[in-house]
Amino acid sequence: MGDFDFFVGTWNVVNRRLRERLVGSDEWEEFAGVSVAHGFFGGGGHFDEITFPTKGFSGATLRIFDPATGQWSIYWMNSGRGELEQPPVVGRFVDGVGRFYADDQHEGRPVRCRFIWSDISATTARWEQALSTDGERTWETNWTMTFSRVAD
Repeated sequence: MGDFDFFVGTWNVVNRRLRERLVGSDEWEEFAGVSVAHGFFGGGGHFDEITFPTKGFSGATLRIFDPATGQWSIYWMNSGRGELEQPPVVGRFVDGVGRFYADDQHEGRPVRCRFIWSDISATTARWEQALSTDGERTWETNWTMTFSRVAD
């Protein structure tokens, strides 16, 4: 518990997202975001909302810790779709790096999804999302977020 306590507060976010996934693209778009995160359940739960002012949508993440397994389940929601997306990515932090995985689909094709939280300090953090179509032998990173804490 408490692994995501570092994230409570307000953050400026630099997003870098691959324009097309799983087609060999190397064309990226960059855009800003602002994330506001809150903790609950004494560190066993976290919620954040991220707005993307130039994209016309926002997102939210719900993170729940399972003390029996020592793992987090991370759920994503998108204001454009109005639903809790399934499945959650599940995993844990080891040596200050969080790795979370799920079996999912991309355009009807089965994929393995991975989130990594890294470079965590009092004022910075990094998140990335990647997909694998070959049983985790290779990964295509398709979205990164670099977080900088907003001073209170």
